[in-house]
Amino acid sequence: MQEILIHNEKDGASFAQADGDTVLRAALRAGVGLAHECNSGGCGACKFELVEGELDTLWPDAPGLSERDRRRGRHLACQCRATGPLRIKAPGGPEYVPRIRPARQTARLAGITDLTHDIREFRFVTNSPAAFLPGQYAMLDLPGVSSSRAYSLSNTANDGGEWHFQIRRVPHGQGTHVLFDKLKVGDAIGLDGPYGVAWLRTDAPRDIVCVAGGSGLAPMISIARGAAEAGLLKDRTLHFFYGARTPRDVCGEALLSKLDGFGDRIRYVPVVSLPGDDGAWQGETGYVHDAVTRLLPDPLAGYEFYFAGPPPMTQALQEMLMVGHRVPFGQIHFDRFF
Repeated sequence: MQEILIHNEKDGASFAQADGDTVLRAALRAGVGLAHECNSGGCGACKFELVEGELDTLWPDAPGLSERDRRRGRHLACQCRATGPLRIKAPGGPEYVPRIRPARQTARLAGITDLTHDIREFRFVTNSPAAFLPGQYAMLDLPGVSSSRAYSLSNTANDGGEWHFQIRRVPHGQGTHVLFDKLKVGDAIGLDGPYGVAWLRTDAPRDIVCVAGGSGLAPMISIARGAAEAGLLKDRTLHFFYGARTPRDVCGEALLSKLDGFGDRIRYVPVVSLPGDDGAWQGETGYVHDAVTRLLPDPLAGYEFYFAGPPPMTQALQEMLMVGHRVPFGQIHFDRFF
């Protein structure tokens, strides 16, 4: 165990890092709200300054750090492990304090279902109840893969210990190669979670907008399921947009159609950017963020937004909402993945 002290001007906290944990995971496991999003080295939200002590860097070339960051001696909490006592300066706040503290456990693969030609649902089971908030993700430790992989959950919390992930095959991806080609029903992996700050806000009174692209489907399905289970759709509407490249990439409707209120309180809009020239696709075309602007009936500042998908999509949505339509930042929820 290594002791870590957050040394900030206004506040501070200390916590212990257990063997195998990163600085970020140790903080969140202790209930300390360090700023973070992806937990995978890509977004840069967990940058910190080292005041005193020594550490190991797991991924020196992580894209979450710029060359300027490296020159200034900044590090990523999700990619560092303390090798002795540390003092650090790190951003944080109450919004990053985990509602459910992440925990490590063993999960066994219970089932697999194809959703599209390149997206599958993987269903894992643990001995303990599955405790997480709709929209969160977990870190999976897969055999033969050197580092954990972050995958979003598509179901909701349950006492049966079921953790469902809808994962898109990544060409040459080590993690998806193991999941799609190596792992068999009954095999065990390590599961650490939950993580993520883009969880469903059940106390928000506004209509809900979910925007998904690719395997960003998973957390948005979780949000929709969570909203239905919490009774939020009795007096508000959930608009679900799915952005796909081609018609064969479209998915999500079959999952949403099982929820009460589908077609009335739950409105599903698929948007295809490359519909082809044969005229077979009769739905919305173009970029999904443009469809959001075009098809929502009320001013955008009146909605609660959740989105997940490829970085260009999430960046375009964030800029459109905050700059183009002045949607308050507190109504915009997403975790950046690269």
